[in-house]
This record gives sequence, structure tokens and C-alpha cells, in this order.
Amino acid sequence: MKKWLALLVVLLVVGLLATRDLWRRPADSPRERASAAAPAAAPAVPCPQPARLAEAARANGAALKDLDWAPFGPPEQGWDVYEPVIAADIGTTCGGGTPGFAAALEAWQAKNGLPATGRIEPATFEKMRVIWMLRRPFVRQTRDGSCPPGASEAALQPAERDEGYWRKQVHLAPQALAAYRRMREAARREVPGAGSDRNFLVLVSGFRAPDAVYVRGGAARAGCSAHRTGTALDLYVGALPGSDPTSTADANRSWQAQTPIYRWLTANAGRYGFVGYPYEPWHWEYAGD
Repeated sequence: MKKWLALLVVLLVVGLLATRDLWRRPADSPRERASAAAPAAAPAVPCPQPARLAEAARANGAALKDLDWAPFGPPEQGWDVYEPVIAADIGTTCGGGTPGFAAALEAWQAKNGLPATGRIEPATFEKMRVIWMLRRPFVRQTRDGSCPPGASEAALQPAERDEGYWRKQVHLAPQALAAYRRMREAARREVPGAGSDRNFLVLVSGFRAPDAVYVRGGAARAGCSAHRTGTALDLYVGALPGSDPTSTADANRSWQAQTPIYRWLTANAGRYGFVGYPYEPWHWEYAGD
């Protein structure tokens, strides 16, 4: 009997040791799953620091927040909203106020027939703006001043309720919806912390009928919108606390442009056929595979 009791005690101790970690924390929490799915952080790539571009870097850095201009029509202050997409286009991960960024910009300017100053200047930005706009299928379709017909609503596909912001029902062209889902799943895997945000890249808006009137900034608006095609979508990329996720206020757009998800989109959305409208960090259009 004593031998059997001793054996039973040993088995109980072994079992408790084996399951000790299960009592310490949940093994399959959403945060743990997101952490496990996130790729290991890539080693930081050192930015070059050419001394000859120190003044260009200083000028770019000062203008990031203080530049008064209106590149898309409405007055704006600073160009930090456009820093991520510019960095992606010129092929750098260096910050906008660094000599490394200026060096990459200088090379881009030379390649595109512009004075190679390494500075964000009106002619340089206008060249970039035209390139960005002509990437958008809707802009190419409307260059002659016409407006494409609205998509057939019968041909649209409803997204799932949990794919819409506040469970809003959103409709999209089937190919755009399928590409959106592939992109969102990839972003969930590749953007650290994505799994802990229930609004991560949900659809704020999709198809809008050509005669739809919507409200922005207290004013009712209609007209020729890319959303009539069924291939344009507004994505939740975060919002400055207290702001609407599609607010065009400088502070909100600047805040959005610095989020990891927006930076991921500028670098990766093209893999899934999407192009952005840099004035609105949330607005993306499906251009096809």
C-alpha cells in the first residue's frame, strides 16, 4: 500500500510540473496569437549620412511641419502626410529630415529630369503628385472631363458585417472585395499588434450610388466620385483621438500617416492591386492584379 501511495504522489507531482505554465497564462489568447504570427523585426538598415546634403536635410526637416502650401487644393501645413509614400517611391526607409532621405530624393530627381537638390520643392512634388494621380484608374478614366457610369448594383458583393466599420454594410465589386480580403489577411500577419485591434483595416466605405449625397465637414456633397465604380474603398487606418477616420483635417491626416498600418499599405498595397490617394490616407482603389 505504501508503494502505491508513493507512486501516486510521484505521478501527481509530475503532472503538476507539466501543466504549470498552463496555470500561469492562457496559451491561446488573441494577443499571443498575434505575437506568434508577427514576423521577426528586420534588422534596421543604417541610413547614409552624406555631409554635403546636411543643409537639404535640415530644410526638409523644417518643412515637414511648417510648410504652408496647397498641393491638392485645400491649404495645408507641412508635408509629413506624404512622407511615407514619398519614401516608398524613392526607395528609402530614412526619415524625411535626414541626409539619407535627401540622398534618395536627389537620385530620384536626377532620374526624373529634375534639378537634383535633395529637397522637397514645388516642381519635385508636382511631378510626384501627377504620378500618384495617374496610378488611379478613376483619374485616368476622367481625364477628358467625363464621369464613368456607376457600377451595376446587382453585380456588387456585400462584405461581411464584421468587415464594416461599426458593422456597416459595405458593397464592393467582387474582385475588389477578394483582393481587399487577401491584403487584410497579409497585413494581420505582417503588422505587429494587428490582432489586438478589432477595427484593423475594416471598411469605412465602399460603393456609393452616383446620386448618393453624403456629408463631410458639415456639408452635403455629391458628384463624380471614385466610389461609384465599386472598386474604391475607405479603410480604417486609425484616427486622431476625437476625430472621424475620414477627417481631412491636417492633424488627423498627419496622425494617420505615421501609423504602422498606413506605412505598411504604402509599401505593400500594390502587391494586391491597390493604389492610394495620398491626400486621404484611408482612400484606396483597386487597379487590378
